[in-house]
This record gives sequence, structure tokens and C-alpha cells, in this order.
Amino acid sequence: MPGALDARDRSAALQKLAAGPLDVLVVGGGITGAGAALDAASRGLRVGLVESRDLAAGTSSRSSKLIHGGLRYLEQGDFKLVREALRERDLLVTRLAPHLVRPVPFLYPLYRKVVERPYVSAGLVIYDAMEGARRPVPHHRHLSARGALRRAPALRPDRLAGAMVYYDAQVDDARHTVTVARTAAAHGAIVVTRACATSLLRSPDGSAVIGARVLDKETDRSVDILADRVVVCAGVWTDLVHSLDGVRAAYEVRMSKGVHLVMRKSAIDADAGMIVRTEKSVLFFIPWGERWIVGTTDTEWSGERDEPTATGEDVDYILAAANRILATPLTRADVIGVYAGLRPLVAAAAETPTTKLSREHVVDVPLPGLATVAGGKFTTYRLMARDVVDAAVEGLPRPAPPSVTDQLPLLGADGFPAVRAAARRLAEDYGLPLAAVQHLISRYGSLTCELLDLIGANRSLGMPLLDGYPYLRAEVAYAVTHEGALHVDDVLARRIRLLIESPDAGTAAAPEVAAIMGGLLGWGRRRRALEIRRYADFAAANSEALQSPEILPEEATPTPTPVPVPA
Repeated sequence: MPGALDARDRSAALQKLAAGPLDVLVVGGGITGAGAALDAASRGLRVGLVESRDLAAGTSSRSSKLIHGGLRYLEQGDFKLVREALRERDLLVTRLAPHLVRPVPFLYPLYRKVVERPYVSAGLVIYDAMEGARRPVPHHRHLSARGALRRAPALRPDRLAGAMVYYDAQVDDARHTVTVARTAAAHGAIVVTRACATSLLRSPDGSAVIGARVLDKETDRSVDILADRVVVCAGVWTDLVHSLDGVRAAYEVRMSKGVHLVMRKSAIDADAGMIVRTEKSVLFFIPWGERWIVGTTDTEWSGERDEPTATGEDVDYILAAANRILATPLTRADVIGVYAGLRPLVAAAAETPTTKLSREHVVDVPLPGLATVAGGKFTTYRLMARDVVDAAVEGLPRPAPPSVTDQLPLLGADGFPAVRAAARRLAEDYGLPLAAVQHLISRYGSLTCELLDLIGANRSLGMPLLDGYPYLRAEVAYAVTHEGALHVDDVLARRIRLLIESPDAGTAAAPEVAAIMGGLLGWGRRRRALEIRRYADFAAANSEALQSPEILPEEATPTPTPVPVPA
């Protein structure tokens, strides 16, 4: 089936990569790598992608889940980045991924009556103007203090002078990344996860890169993959890839840690997201289904790249910052989950703080046959992918056509309005609750019929995976047969977000996930038990910050009153 990443066919896919030379080999399965594979494949090139862990296992599953222009970059004078990001946001909402990217309103509370409203308003006027005439989201609006409290009773009324309302968009970052990779596969790309590039292959004279040696982490065997061009989209791992063969790149990547908390919906009484400034970063209150995501931090990180960890201090910092504007303080009891991600920032100078570094991306060709990209932000992944592929294919014996991804809807987008309109009929036809079908449509778009067909063939897959949550057992099976999931954490952390949405981080669902996956992948009892145990350890490590001693309010890292500038 076009676009299906069937985990059961992984070995055959790896053999295909090793069998013949590619035009382009992409290293890295985050959003930029998946985007580069799609960009190259949709130009008619022979493309492979290898990812050392799972699709979106790093930064691309740990973002703020926003597709946005970046209001705070206006303050830094980064108009080019904001303009590009807004255009990409609108393109995703209207054409490329309307089933995955949806507009969401945000309140910007105002605290200084005289100077703050005109200043923030001026920034939002520029923000709106950069979109152009054909915009898929409403213009910003002014609210009085009373109007702000009607929309967000959670706000403290003292000192509140009003608010501005503006729109950005939201996405499930991991699901979007998987969908981009699947769309690349639908156009011919060969995608293999748990395959780590351990070295770059050189031409006989050592002057050019001609492929990569790749370790299959499932079998511990290495294969050589030949390619005319190697494109590295490794995010915070970029420097490590450069060091494989002593590649001297024109930039360095620095890591900034961002931590987010997932809160109970009842903890914050508001019908829109909110955004305020802190001393070091911005604080978002982001609606996330029946929950809120609150964050983020922005601190330098020099530790483990694979699993950056939140600390108790991070948790208390976010709670303290949030409580400065909330009438009813948040406590740790309101926190369901926590996650930490690393932003790959291009270093301009060794002494530059990470909060000052630009989010614009940099493309480099340090050796013939090798192109790398770093920096950027999730919203502009398509532009990053286009630019690095442009650089990579320059000089190919057969000229490559220009990028067409701005015209290419992702899988699930075509026919999405019709499937959404047919939700009630589909629910009746398949004997499912309407809410269950609407849930599937909101996650898979027009691909929902593929999941319904699985349920039609096996009625047990139409049952909820875990009581109290909308996920169905069919989504676990589909993650294996269509989305390349190989391990329990692939499902619970990224295909289904119970790692951050469940108080027990999804451990109660792990046995059922292992049973469904095991039935498809041929796992015996011992392997299933191992997967359950590994996931429990992974979930415990991810939630460790919530178990650390709470810092008393007077000891918490101080957070200043919000500064009256655009976030």
C-alpha cells in the first residue's frame, strides 16, 4: 500500500537500501529529515532515510506542539523568519495538512494600561499584515479586562488591564512527522528506523562522500549504503555526525532545553490559549484536548542528547511563572506529565546565550556529496528541507527539478472535508460511537478508512485501549502495519501520546500494546515481558522530575512580572 511503513517489512527495506545506489540518503528521521526525504522523493529522485531510533524520537516529539510565526522574533527584528513561518503556517492549515494543523486562539494579557496595549497591538498589526490578504485565521482583537476574564476566568483580576486575542495553529508534532515520512514513502522513499549511520563512506581518493555505513540496531549488523548525495538532518546530533569522519562544518550546534508540563483541563479555566513573557523565555498555556500544555523553559544543555531530562527545579519554575498570572495557583497535583526537548540552535559565537541565537536555519556543504542543515524551527521544516535538498542535488549528473512540496498535501489531507462530513455515517456503518470516529478523523484525516477496515476485520480492535482515553486498539495495530512502530515506546510515546497524557505515563496500557504488537511482530512471552519492563523504566525516567522534592515558593527560582513586549 503506498505510504505504508510496515514494521514487518523492515528487513526487506534495509536490503533495498543496501542493494543499489541512491540519489539521496537522508540521515535523521525528525521533521526536517522526513521533510527532506519527501522533498527529494517528490522530485523524482531515488531516496532513502535512516533514523537511529524512531521517527520523531528526539526534538520532533517534544516541542510546544505549535505551528506559529513566532511573535517574539519580531522584537528581535527577525522579520524574514516570521514572514516565512506565517506563510508556512497558513499553507499547512489550508492545503498541506488541514487534518493535522488547526488554528487556535491565544490571549495575551495586558498589565500596563498606557504603554502596553499600543506596543503589543503594533506588534500584532505587523504579525497580521505579514500573512497577506488570503489568511485562514482571524485578525487580532482587543479585549477589555472584563472581556479577558470572560474568556479566561483563570486570570488574576488585579492589575489586569485587558488582553489581545490573536491566532496561531497547533499540531501533534510526532504524528505530523510520521505522516510526512509516510508521504515520502508514498512517493518512493525507503524509510528505515533503528538504523544508525556510524560513518560516512568516501570516494577512493577521500575527497567526496559517497554514502554511509549503517548499523542495524535490531540485529547489530552493519550495511553500506551508497548514494550520490548524503543529507544530514540530525538536529542536536549534527555535531556528532560531523565528527564521524572529521568533517569540518561551517557552524556548530548548541542545545537549548525546553521543558513542558501537561496539566489537567480543570486546572485552568479558559477557552483560549494564553501567552506571557518571563525573564528568560515565554510561557504558553496551550489547549491540548482534555488537557493543557504549559511551558517552556530555555536553558543551555550539555548532557545526554537521547533523553534530556526535566528537573524538579524546571517543574517548579514553570509553576511559579504560571501562578503569577493565575487566580487559583497550580500545584504539582495538577500536573499529569512532563517532557523535555532540545532545540538545535546554530551557534554564532561561543559566548552567545541560547536565548539570543537565531532560529533561522543554516545549510552547509562541507564536502562534495555531503549537505547538512541545522537550526530552524518546526514550523519552517519544509523550507529547511527544500534548501538542503537544493544544495545537495546541485551538480548531479541528471539535473533535479525544483521542489514541489508547497503543492503536495500530506497523506490524509486529500478528501479530509468529505470524510469529516461522513463521520456519523461511518460510525453507523462500523458500529462505533460517533466520538470514536471523530477522534480517528482528527488524527488520520481521510486515512481513517484504513483504521476502520482493520476494525471491520477484527471487532476487538474497535475497543478503547485504556478506559477514559479516546485511543482505540486499532491505532496500535495501525502503528505497526502502517507507521513503522517497532517497540512499545514507539506507540505509547509518539503514535499515541499516553506517555504525557496519563498520570501513570501509559504503563497501564503497555501490556495490551505489547500483546497487539506481539501478535503482529511474532513476539513470544519473554519478548513481550521485556518490552513492558523497558517501557515502565522509560516512563519512570521521563516522569522523575515530578517525584523530586518540591521547592517551597519562597525558594523557587524567581520569575519577574510579565514584561510588556510582544512574546
